[in-house]
Amino acid sequence: MRLPAEQRRQQLLDVARDVFAERGFHATSMDDVAFAAGVTKPVLYQHFRNKRSLFIELLEDVGTELLGRLDAATREVSTGRERVERGFAAYFGYVVDHPTAFRLLFGASVRNDPEFATVSERVVDAAAYAITPLIAIAVDDEHRRVLANALVGMAEATSRRSFAGDDATRDKQADDQRAEHLARWIAEMAWFGLRGVRADDGTD
Repeated sequence: MRLPAEQRRQQLLDVARDVFAERGFHATSMDDVAFAAGVTKPVLYQHFRNKRSLFIELLEDVGTELLGRLDAATREVSTGRERVERGFAAYFGYVVDHPTAFRLLFGASVRNDPEFATVSERVVDAAAYAITPLIAIAVDDEHRRVLANALVGMAEATSRRSFAGDDATRDKQADDQRAEHLARWIAEMAWFGLRGVRADDGTD
């Protein structure tokens, strides 16, 4: 079926996400992506200049999707503690719903390539930037940004450990429940930890 250009582009990105996540960047060819998407290689090249540009756009697409979910979850929440819990719930929920996307964004293929790592770090920075104003404690902006980066790192590390394993054998319902528990546990630790943070007065 002939799709409009933007729909075809998104379909190719969705297919490429799974192929790259399964095989890694270096072991995946444009032929592999075209075959999985059910298109010819010339069609793939109509949308993406080469494999590297496809992968970079894919990382950016995944990052935008994750950041959108975090924004939607925290935008209209009234209390600081609820913002923290909703933010963690959105993050862990995204990992459960899109495990291949999470591995793609934070996997070895990305961290070991400077250009790809830049995209991944940009997503991390954007997440921390979005979280920063939600940390409603009496510290300066730099202090708040450091705390925001710590929260993002905590979410990533927890996700890696808690949702490792083969996607084919995963139990989605069990993972959803685990994501809820993790959000509550980590948010509680983060919230009470943040409440104990004091502004640096320059004394030891």
